[in-house]
Amino acid sequence: MSKKEKSPFTEHLGELRDRLVRSFIAVSIGFVVAYFFKEKLFEILIAPLIIAMGENGNAQMIFTGLPEAFFTYLKVALLTGIILATPVLFYEFWMFVSPGLYRTEKKYFLPIVFLSVFFFAIGSSFGYFIVFPYGFKFFLGFANENIQAMPSMKEYLGFSSKMLLAFGFVFELPLVLTFMARMGMVTVPFLQKNRKYALLIFFVGAALITPPDVITQIMMALPLMILYEISIIGAKIFGKKKPEETDDDDKEDQDTGSQTETENKEQ
Repeated sequence: MSKKEKSPFTEHLGELRDRLVRSFIAVSIGFVVAYFFKEKLFEILIAPLIIAMGENGNAQMIFTGLPEAFFTYLKVALLTGIILATPVLFYEFWMFVSPGLYRTEKKYFLPIVFLSVFFFAIGSSFGYFIVFPYGFKFFLGFANENIQAMPSMKEYLGFSSKMLLAFGFVFELPLVLTFMARMGMVTVPFLQKNRKYALLIFFVGAALITPPDVITQIMMALPLMILYEISIIGAKIFGKKKPEETDDDDKEDQDTGSQTETENKEQ
């Protein structure tokens, strides 16, 4: 092999590097834009907690270290930059795996990228508008006359960012399983047969990702169950055909071709 030629593995690593660089640039641009609105963005992020705390008569946050507020705002801008860059991130991801698709299958590429962003936005919005209010009310319910909740900016940001990203990515389940079915990695009977194990994994995963309260865990596990059923439907529609079905189609084509040739000879 000449020096100019590259092995497939080297080319694969080079492509991965280029896509990571473009993803990093997209996140960086989003970070710079979001930094100018960091205070407003943080106000939006803490709104569910402030509302829940206001019901208890103490809607105030603190920071315990001098640089904590500054670094919190930086992290808020970074989180927003990642969210703003999700179209590019998902595009680069699906482009990286697209060589495994047939040419006829690549027509679904742009819809897949759009649906990836859509499901991520739906998941994050579900966590923000549905899970946050109920979860915060649960935690603040432990406050009393002697114990007051005084959440810090750093702790809240770490908690909320993990939850938003977690809900955003777990809502990608239908796309991931449908893609795996299209690649022949899973089948519809396999997904249907292992439904009970998937349910167990959902609840265990929800327990690890979400705070240790049953309500929040159920609020993550239940949508995952629904998304799993949607994945089965997607696998039925877009999944890879069985070899038997392909063989039957080929036989039908061959029989049709033979019949046509026979009619031409008779004419």
